[in-house]
Amino acid sequence: MSDTESHVDPEQFVRNLLAFRYREVTMVFATSLVAVGAVALFPGAENLGKGIGSEVSAGLLALFVIVAVGAGAIKGMLGFGYALVATPVFASVVDPTLAVVVLAIPPWMVNAFQVGETDTGLAFVREEWSLVLLAVVGSVVGVVFLAEYSTGPVVAFLIGLLILGYVVFQVAGDFVTVEEAHHPVGLGVAGLLEGFLLAVANLGPLLPAYFHTFERDAERYIGGLSMVLWTIFTVRIVQMALFTDLLTRYRLWLGCVIAVVTTVGLLAGTYLRRLEVDERRFNQFVVGLLLLISLNIFRNTVPALFG
Repeated sequence: MSDTESHVDPEQFVRNLLAFRYREVTMVFATSLVAVGAVALFPGAENLGKGIGSEVSAGLLALFVIVAVGAGAIKGMLGFGYALVATPVFASVVDPTLAVVVLAIPPWMVNAFQVGETDTGLAFVREEWSLVLLAVVGSVVGVVFLAEYSTGPVVAFLIGLLILGYVVFQVAGDFVTVEEAHHPVGLGVAGLLEGFLLAVANLGPLLPAYFHTFERDAERYIGGLSMVLWTIFTVRIVQMALFTDLLTRYRLWLGCVIAVVTTVGLLAGTYLRRLEVDERRFNQFVVGLLLLISLNIFRNTVPALFG
């Protein structure tokens, strides 16, 4: 993450906001939008569990809050991992398609933050417009696929495969490094698949893995990836809301609430990073947790698919 995020001056932030600076306006806009959605779309206390499709207990609501805060902290600490942690956990207790749809909202807000925190986002779009376009195409196809094939354990199984693939990449990443290699075709394919996978399972470790392996410029990684992901999530949300029955009023409200809660985790993660917690050990903990999550998903879905 950038140094500007690690050292926040509240007074300077307010001055920049009043001066309509790009970074501060973007951050406040994203936060305000989900906060307004959480309040304006509230379905009423008697309908809290209606859109989830299962009985909502105090324990389940507490789990949602804990997972959102924890995933936000991981994102604030490491700069990645929100959807990788939150999606499989949510998908294990509610309908996987519901989890994928609802959890499109918090990453939209988080990536809007990161677009505002870097100056490389717009420059990256000008340089890699084909990547952004292919990512959008992949996202559109993925939303259509999700709307058509949203039942059964297939989505959850796909989530498990993506998580396991990311774990394998993280382990292998300690031994494999390709310095500053740029492959336009490979990058385009990665973007196309990233958009599709994000739309279908809300998980897209492929493009971050590509950048981590081949693009060693941190600013390019943060700004460029955030801009691509924000574009994908924006297209996904609009398409699901206007052209499918996936993003209902209730699901939009629930996504906004989770996004608001996520900001607490983001602040906590930023604080932990300032304390200089051992990032490598923290990363190992996250990867181990993801491995356990993927194995649990396979335990529940493999018998249903191949039994």
